[in-house]
Amino acid sequence: MRSIWNGTISFGLVSIPVKLMNATESHSISFRQIHLEDAGRIRYRKFCELEDREVDSSEIGKGYEDADGTVIPITDEDLAKLPLPTSKTIEILAFLTEDRIDPLQLDTAYYLSVNGAPAAKPYALLREALRRSGKVAVAKYALRGRERLGMLRVVGDVIGMHALLWPDEIRAADGVAPDASVTVRDKELDLADALMDTLGDVDLDDLHDEYREALEELIAAKAEGKELPQAPEPEGGKVLDLMAALEKSVRAARESRGTGEAAEVTRLPGGRSPEETAKKTAAKKTTAAKKTTAAKTAAKKTTAAKTAAKKTAAKKTAAKKTPAGETAAKKAGAGKTAAKKTAARKRTA
Repeated sequence: MRSIWNGTISFGLVSIPVKLMNATESHSISFRQIHLEDAGRIRYRKFCELEDREVDSSEIGKGYEDADGTVIPITDEDLAKLPLPTSKTIEILAFLTEDRIDPLQLDTAYYLSVNGAPAAKPYALLREALRRSGKVAVAKYALRGRERLGMLRVVGDVIGMHALLWPDEIRAADGVAPDASVTVRDKELDLADALMDTLGDVDLDDLHDEYREALEELIAAKAEGKELPQAPEPEGGKVLDLMAALEKSVRAARESRGTGEAAEVTRLPGGRSPEETAKKTAAKKTTAAKKTTAAKTAAKKTTAAKTAAKKTAAKKTAAKKTPAGETAAKKAGAGKTAAKKTAARKRTA
């Protein structure tokens, strides 16, 4: 990597010679301005308004325009002689926990590299001190004609530095928030919480610039004379039912994950997670099934008991009827025998 600044880190009485390098790079696709009729390049030329002629870069310098229109020339030598201790030094002012830095202040990111072998030991000392403390260093430094604020932190095995905006460069958010009279119901919060947990975590390394990829495909298609890719139809209409939109979003998020795993939903006060609802529903179904089975069993037992009772009653009835019948038969038989005896006597006489 090419260094863009050389200086030292001032850590108390310890000085660490370092080089400053950009930690980020842009992958944006750049366009040129062209003349639509013949695709000729459009260029900007710099003219001196007093001499009315074009000038090159070697003739151009800096100047400050005063309130009355007077221009005061400022040279690079003038800037280099500014009485600033930070002109070639990253001066550490304090050590803070990272949550003390407002993310709105974060600006360009840099890597700090040792500048020479003797700097390795103090560099490692500062790096390990930052790592062990869990803190970041707030520092001042001068770069590109202005003094800046920076935050030093450990990035792997190197010390990284984020340029910070000065606190007075952060604009107040007055008038940005929605009307204070807007209320959010607990059910809506429960669904929003379920949607957040369903979407789950993400590995930032897996994310990529889809717009740039689509733009590259468009450029390639036009260069080769192929059919241009078509954009999907946008979903129109306004969201009228917030609850319905949230429920639909939760379903869509779960389907898109395709893992078959239920999302871990944090339970809010007065709310239930989908897992708890599912368990309670299953328990209700199981209880209902058990009650139904028990009812059927009881019904079968009752029917069997009634049948047994009927059979017992029938047996008792039959038992009562049998002795009476036998007695009647016996009496009938005795009557017949007596009649026969009487008839026999008459014949004898």
